[in-house]
Amino acid sequence: MKMHITTAAAALLLLAGAGAVAAQDVVIEPEQETVIKEYVHKQPLASVKIPGVELSIGSTLPDTVELHEVPNVKYRYVVVDNQTVIVDPGTRKIVKVLQ
Repeated sequence: MKMHITTAAAALLLLAGAGAVAAQDVVIEPEQETVIKEYVHKQPLASVKIPGVELSIGSTLPDTVELHEVPNVKYRYVVVDNQTVIVDPGTRKIVKVLQ
């Protein structure tokens, strides 16, 4: 009986971890990324500092950070610590850090 409970618990943890990874895997189509990069290049923003926020995919930006629209694109952008980040406006999570 203990083995069944342990196996079930391990399976549940594995599935929960897989779901968390899948939630962070946002794919921006190459054409859309090109549109974003071109727009960002033409519309440069001043860089802002956000103490305590790691610039990585899945990190959430606070509500105090203004997100800027890219016409005809679902995502928004902002420049943080001189790096342009693409953000899902619904969740405020970083989906891509442009190089």
